[in-house]
Amino acid sequence: MEIEGWSQTLTAGPLLLIAAAAIAVLLVLIITFRVHAFLALIIISALTAFATGIPTSQVVPVLLYGFGNTLASVSLLVGLGAMLGRLLETSGGAQVLADRLIRAFGEKRAPLALGVASLLFGFPIFFDAGLVVMLPVVFSVARRLGGSVLTYALPAVGAFSVMHVFLPPHPGPVTAATFFEANVGYIILVGLICAIPTWYVSSYLFGKFSGRRIKLPVPAILGQAEDVRNPPAVGIVVAMLLLPMLLIFLNTGLGTLAKSGAVSEETSSQAWFELLRAIGETPIALTLTLIIAALTIGKARGVSGSAIEKTFESALGPVCSVILITGAGGMFGGVLRTSGIGNALEDVLADLGIPLIIAGFLIAAVMRVAQGSATVALTTAAGLIAPAVLAADYNVVQLAAMVVAVAAGSVVLSHVNDSGFWLVGRFLEMDVRTTFKTWTVLETIIGVLGFAIAAAIFGLAGAV
Repeated sequence: MEIEGWSQTLTAGPLLLIAAAAIAVLLVLIITFRVHAFLALIIISALTAFATGIPTSQVVPVLLYGFGNTLASVSLLVGLGAMLGRLLETSGGAQVLADRLIRAFGEKRAPLALGVASLLFGFPIFFDAGLVVMLPVVFSVARRLGGSVLTYALPAVGAFSVMHVFLPPHPGPVTAATFFEANVGYIILVGLICAIPTWYVSSYLFGKFSGRRIKLPVPAILGQAEDVRNPPAVGIVVAMLLLPMLLIFLNTGLGTLAKSGAVSEETSSQAWFELLRAIGETPIALTLTLIIAALTIGKARGVSGSAIEKTFESALGPVCSVILITGAGGMFGGVLRTSGIGNALEDVLADLGIPLIIAGFLIAAVMRVAQGSATVALTTAAGLIAPAVLAADYNVVQLAAMVVAVAAGSVVLSHVNDSGFWLVGRFLEMDVRTTFKTWTVLETIIGVLGFAIAAAIFGLAGAV
């Protein structure tokens, strides 16, 4: 947001000191005083605005502009994605899909089957929800086939993590896409290229390695997976997972054809062409998928409209905190940009010769280690480097790779200040030391390997 008639008079040194102090106080509030991240981000955003000399009359407009701009896109995608995931979860789709994949892959490749199912199911479902859905299935397979539960659990757990880190409609990549003005379709493409090999190494291979070294019995915490009457056919489940991606790619593909000149200007301006592109816009694609899923998975199974409505309602409560924290992170990023801190950081990074893609990864990683929340880490890093990214005139593939690279930094070195650390450790009934040796290592491999692939794509896209 530009403030008419006002320009920043502070130099880069004081601005960066204010930014460092703001982040330090933010961490103290969240870690030491246990202030909720949403409230802490609002407090620090306001204090930073005053400290950097933004006119008093413009402080609240700047805060609201950053908050509203972020929520305008993030809230729709996260809310719709959570509703779709909840419908698939309660219908028994996860278990149907996992059972079919195990039959197709064979018992010896059961960990691979569970991981593939989790990758598919992890597209619309948040990490913690997917974990709760799949772990009963994982435990039942582990009981039947024997061996350490890590052999079966880590491929599934890691699959949900890589999908949550790298792919929309999850809040991390969506938020970074908003800051960098990146195309969601290209983010999905680059995210998949990064996620699949990263999952294979960090979760499947590492899961087999951990299973041989650490013998853990199958936990009894979740009991048996609940049987669902009249579950949807596996083809319907797969179709609902793939439909939003196909629709989004429709928008991206047609847009690319129009820009490259492969489609004439007359054709690209016609109503049917614009309608197809509009259908592929992410909010509309997810809305259409949700409507079709309600009809095919809900109504076709004899579920009443009121029951479907309650299912959707139950999905929104748990994600409200994520949405609000993301919006508050956007508020903080907006203050940093308006105050000129982002431009000052850009100048310093240019003087140091640190490429933006590495700077974004490192800032996100430092914030992740310091305060645990991947969302706060990502929004802070993306907000700091967004002015430099927007000024760099990167192409669409480079912007998508930048989103994935910064998101990768937000996942490394999960430890005791991360709720995911305790969630996985508690569900798998691991002590803290074992959780460090498994979950923390897995998350770090995801971050480092994902960044390496994203950086390679970024370099190749720039060279073309």
